[in-house]
Amino acid sequence: MEIKRAHLVEATAGRERGKLFYVLDTDGDYLLLADGKSRRVEVPKRKKRKHARFISDTGDRVSVKIRENEKITNSELRKSIASYSGAENSDQEG
Repeated sequence: MEIKRAHLVEATAGRERGKLFYVLDTDGDYLLLADGKSRRVEVPKRKKRKHARFISDTGDRVSVKIRENEKITNSELRKSIASYSGAENSDQEG
């Protein structure tokens, strides 16, 4: 699946490998990623598409805000990623 704005992705290369990020914007072959902690909204990480793996198009409040160009906070990103990670882990434990 093609990675677009507001998708949740996992970094597959570099020191961020394995971390989840939201795609704030796309720029040709590059994605602008933020997680609200190591990469904040103000200074997103620029990463090549081939170094990111699509995880989910969650459709949560944060995704909607990103798509509609509304202001999002770092804490919103952190909470959304944490809730997704927790849901993902709880599914695998049972």
